[in-house]
Amino acid sequence: MQCSWKAVLLLALASIAIQYTAIRTFTAKSFHSCPIPSPVNCSLSQDTDAADRLCDESPTFAYNLSRKTHVLILATTRSGSSFVGQLFNQHFDVFYLFEPLYHVQYTLIPKLTQSKSTTDRRVMLGASRDLLRSLYDCDLYFLENYIKPQPVNHTTDRLFRRGASKALCSPPVCESLGAIDLHLEEGDCVKKCGTLNLTLATESCREHGHVAIKTVRVPEVSDLRALVEDPRLNLKVIQLVRDPRGILASRSETFRDTYRLWRIWDGTGRKPYNLDVTQLTTVCEDFWNSVSTGLNRPPWLKGKYMLVRYEDLARNPMKKTEEIYDFLGIPMDSNVERWIQNNTRGDRSSSKHKYGTVRNSAATAEKWRFRLSYEIVAFTQHACQQVLAQLGYKTAGSEEELKNLSISLVEERDFLPFS
Repeated sequence: MQCSWKAVLLLALASIAIQYTAIRTFTAKSFHSCPIPSPVNCSLSQDTDAADRLCDESPTFAYNLSRKTHVLILATTRSGSSFVGQLFNQHFDVFYLFEPLYHVQYTLIPKLTQSKSTTDRRVMLGASRDLLRSLYDCDLYFLENYIKPQPVNHTTDRLFRRGASKALCSPPVCESLGAIDLHLEEGDCVKKCGTLNLTLATESCREHGHVAIKTVRVPEVSDLRALVEDPRLNLKVIQLVRDPRGILASRSETFRDTYRLWRIWDGTGRKPYNLDVTQLTTVCEDFWNSVSTGLNRPPWLKGKYMLVRYEDLARNPMKKTEEIYDFLGIPMDSNVERWIQNNTRGDRSSSKHKYGTVRNSAATAEKWRFRLSYEIVAFTQHACQQVLAQLGYKTAGSEEELKNLSISLVEERDFLPFS
């Protein structure tokens, strides 16, 4: 019995090795056969034979292995992301979702605002990645974890900006629409379609060739690396940037209470002592970090990343949209072309709605020149000088130069996709 402890130790080690091998084998098999458990997929709590049968029969399994293109529009608030989202929303074969991460933020961090620290904002990144992965897999049931109150029988009237998604306002998701309702306004969609059936939405998603999602709640492209490298996805990232001076002007006009101190400075010429400058500097830091990652062309982003300046898109929307679709490898259809023609030549009254997309796009791009005082512009130029130079935005040296529209403040740059 002197060696009994050695025998016990050897048996324990052997048991651990066997369990480890079994776990690795099961995990690998589950990864390829049944990547994401969901109410419409398969459950890892079942025995492996049953799980294999369910996955073999599941339409989700075939979907995951297809080479559908998954598009993520990575942006920040008031950078033109709603406009860019419409370039995908109008495509007949693209299932588009407007800001689904809203639900993650307001469930996990209800009081999160743009002025919070980067650390606070990253609290929600793990949950956001899990939700994005499920949505790209057309598992819209996963959203139920974050919609409050909880959907009943997979139906809800609380999906954020449901009307901004054409697919969620069309048959079969909305069966009450007729031929005259093909071009519904966002509010009319909710009124006519009623509650959203997530089962029908899931089916619609699977019937589309591609899935596009717009978000302003992921700070940097590096936060998406796990998704970009996930072999279950064919994810391509469109990073949209805009001149920080334009973003600040638009936010001050749109979020009047949140940016009240900036408005006081603009109106009185006196900078408030308690001005929250992180409302500006956080944007510039995120741009700098994210764009630096993209332009450094790491191997994991090869063929997966395209940088788009809002100003370039606004000046030549058709040409830039064609470049975007060429990068994605998706044919651009006539619906997108028609939408661009109808929504980039609006008059002054067409841009009154703060979330609207109908406007004179070229004029809108530099409208901030007349909204901000030169003092605020100079402050912004100093605070964001690195990213302004990085993205090719020129600084204005005087108030006269700021207002002179014959002087372009955007350098000619060709940010070629990383292929």
